[in-house]
Amino acid sequence: MSKDGPGLTAVELDCLHSQLDLARAGQTELLEESINVGLPVNLTASTGDSLLILAAYHRHPATVKMLLTRGADTERVNDHGQTALAAAVFRRDREIVGSLLAAGANPATGERSALQVARFFNLTDMTELLTRPAPATAGP
Repeated sequence: MSKDGPGLTAVELDCLHSQLDLARAGQTELLEESINVGLPVNLTASTGDSLLILAAYHRHPATVKMLLTRGADTERVNDHGQTALAAAVFRRDREIVGSLLAAGANPATGERSALQVARFFNLTDMTELLTRPAPATAGP
């Protein structure tokens, strides 16, 4: 069995790769159409990069938000031990970091977690954002 999956044809692989490219390019509407007809929201490249990781790394907040509303896994870790949150921290994208945190992303997930990335690169603004207490919610 290949790393890309059992029995996939070259055409099928090209189709899947094109969907990953939509996340890289921030083509939110086209990617959402594909998800609507059955593309897995947690589609992952051979390197472990999910659609969410790719959208976060390439700084596409609308794509990130759409994927989150569709149930994308914020805790998915790629082959380098990084999550979408770590990618957004590395890129210093406050909007995407905020969206991921609001969706429950854990800053400590992964071998190269978002917190580790922020501290390694001395991104004090990101460290502050990641360690800020969650806002209190109103009780019943």
